[in-house]
Amino acid sequence: MPTRRERIISLLEERDYSPSELARALDLRGKGSVKAILEDLKAIQKIVKREGKVLLIKPAECRNCGFVFKPEIKVPSRCPRCKSEWIEEPRFKIENR
Repeated sequence: MPTRRERIISLLEERDYSPSELARALDLRGKGSVKAILEDLKAIQKIVKREGKVLLIKPAECRNCGFVFKPEIKVPSRCPRCKSEWIEEPRFKIENR
């Protein structure tokens, strides 16, 4: 049986996912599910780099004003420009270099 990180890697090699979509795909529930996925993504970024691949990050974006956040492995809680909490989560995908 593959580990959770191995399952995340295989999912991200197929198409892009947000942390919430990954949690649902892996049947993780509860408050810490997205946080666990984000921690796994930080480790996966190093793992795939050793394999000659890259973890692509489509940055989070405010749905209210369109502000684009830095491409990093975290889900922002509110927009620094308009203070809206209506944030589109970042999306992740693994590709060969």
